[in-house]
Amino acid sequence: MTTALVLDLLGTFAFALNGALTAVRAAQLDIVGVVVLGMITALGGGILRDVLLGALPPATFSDWRYLVVAAAGGLVAFGLARQLERLALPITVFDALGLSLFAVTGAGRALDLGAGVGQAVLLGTITAVGGGTIRDVLVRRVPSVLSSELYAIPALVGAAVVVVPARLGAGGPVWVFVGAGVCLTIRLLGIGFRLDAPRPPGGSAL
Repeated sequence: MTTALVLDLLGTFAFALNGALTAVRAAQLDIVGVVVLGMITALGGGILRDVLLGALPPATFSDWRYLVVAAAGGLVAFGLARQLERLALPITVFDALGLSLFAVTGAGRALDLGAGVGQAVLLGTITAVGGGTIRDVLVRRVPSVLSSELYAIPALVGAAVVVVPARLGAGGPVWVFVGAGVCLTIRLLGIGFRLDAPRPPGGSAL
């Protein structure tokens, strides 16, 4: 099992866990609804990336481990929802970790499939935020990427840290971990200090 696959599966579990817990909080769903929303959160971004790259069938459907890990994350969240609800900070960290891992692995896969620098950075970001955006729409919430403290920006930066050195001929596994670390740090700082992306002047009065 390669390092990229391990990181991808870790991100899948983290996002499935967080996505399922979001479903528990936002709507009174049964086990099917919770697990499905967890899986959508974990797998949606990667499916969007692979479809846009023409890599069909998407990795999710060609490797059974993605589906199993995503379903496991949803089931854990359903079974331990009450206990996990008391662990707000660790769950937030799980979400930030999933964001970071998906940003760098998504960008790396885009590069492997021949995407350019800008496209790879964008596709890494889509991998990181796509599933959560679909989940939020399904539960009728404003997507986190549009409202949460520095959500898309960390993913963009983390993806760029992987893509730029690779295109300059200096890529390697170390940049994957550096990119994930940078993304994770920015995201957690945004949460801790309630930092938001710039908004239009006077926008709050509209």
